Amino acid sequence: MRTALDIFVQIFRNLWAHKLRSFLTMFGIAWGVGSLLLLVGVGEGFRSGNKRQLAEFGQDIMFLFPGRAPAVKGNMNSARSYLLTYRDYLDIRQLAYVRNACPLISRTDLHEVSEFANGSGEILGTESQLNEISYLPLKEGRWLNELDGAQRRNVIVLGNELLKTLFPGRPAVGAFVLLNGVRFEVVGAMPHLGRGDNMWLNMRGYIPFQVMASSFPIKGENHQNSISFIEYQPRVTSEHLLAQEKVHEVVSRNHEFDSTDENAFDEWDTIKESKMVGTIFDGMNLFLGAVGMVTLALGAIGVINIMLVAVSERTHEIGLRKALGATNRNILFHFLLEGLLLTLGSGMIGMFLAAGLMVAMGGVQGPQGFDPPKLVPMSAMLAIGSLSLAGVIAGLYPARRAARLQPVEALRQE
Repeated sequence: MRTALDIFVQIFRNLWAHKLRSFLTMFGIAWGVGSLLLLVGVGEGFRSGNKRQLAEFGQDIMFLFPGRAPAVKGNMNSARSYLLTYRDYLDIRQLAYVRNACPLISRTDLHEVSEFANGSGEILGTESQLNEISYLPLKEGRWLNELDGAQRRNVIVLGNELLKTLFPGRPAVGAFVLLNGVRFEVVGAMPHLGRGDNMWLNMRGYIPFQVMASSFPIKGENHQNSISFIEYQPRVTSEHLLAQEKVHEVVSRNHEFDSTDENAFDEWDTIKESKMVGTIFDGMNLFLGAVGMVTLALGAIGVINIMLVAVSERTHEIGLRKALGATNRNILFHFLLEGLLLTLGSGMIGMFLAAGLMVAMGGVQGPQGFDPPKLVPMSAMLAIGSLSLAGVIAGLYPARRAARLQPVEALRQE
């Protein structure tokens, strides 16, 4: 009986005897598998990039901005503008479906001056719990605390780019900055947030809300106690729509308009956006998976054709082997193994090439919101399983046809 090594040697000899045919078949399967993994990897990179970009704002954040409330529901021609107030924030924070909330006053027209340079970043007045909602790591110093607000201390935490502008190459913590002539002590500094040349989050300074409200309130008539926007978090992620509904009821009650009119609210729900992105890419992965299965099916058909040709060309050899004592099981196993090696081997080559390309691209920094392609283990496992199944299917019919040949009839054929 032939050993397993003899069978493998015979298989590789047969493949080598028809190099071009074997190469083209293997190239088609390898190309299909590699393309599938690359496309899924690009989609996964985009998914993780968007998730990372949203995580730079914080976990489960919902933003509420001032809006326009129509006097007649759905008719924006009759709309009037309204501003959020500190009372809105207090009422929102008391809601059972809200875990945390923070009011913010934003000013971009304040002039920042240090002893070394001038700056023109965004200054935010906020309460100490903002760093529990937003992602605000510290490089040095400390964050704002409750005593800073209660005692109205003139302290500031600087974003990375504003820090570099006001204190180029010099220590900042303990130094002083003038905001429109008012002296503030730098108590903390933040690292660079985001990737590349992202300046939006880094050209910011944070001061206590009470100091901002008294020294630099929002300009305009009838803007007393007005705030720029509110950040809040639902009690649990799954209740974000319920929390949003309750927040709408609070704001509409305080500003006297219909809470069911969606046009009256200007907001950003990062939870909803994250789910939307996830749904889009789940659909994309499903589509790409279907394309990959079609590719594998076409590859399997190609292998079946090749194996049928191989059976036809090697009829005399099959008859001789059966005459010398080879059983139907031996013949079946030989051709089944040949089909499996052809599909699985070429698929593994495509998988390793795709993985190598993704590793090589790992250090390439893409546009904002894009991460380098990533090999998805589940896709790789699905590809291996599908290739194994395709190899069995592709080799089974030709193998059974070869095993059923009668030795005398096979030996008569040239």
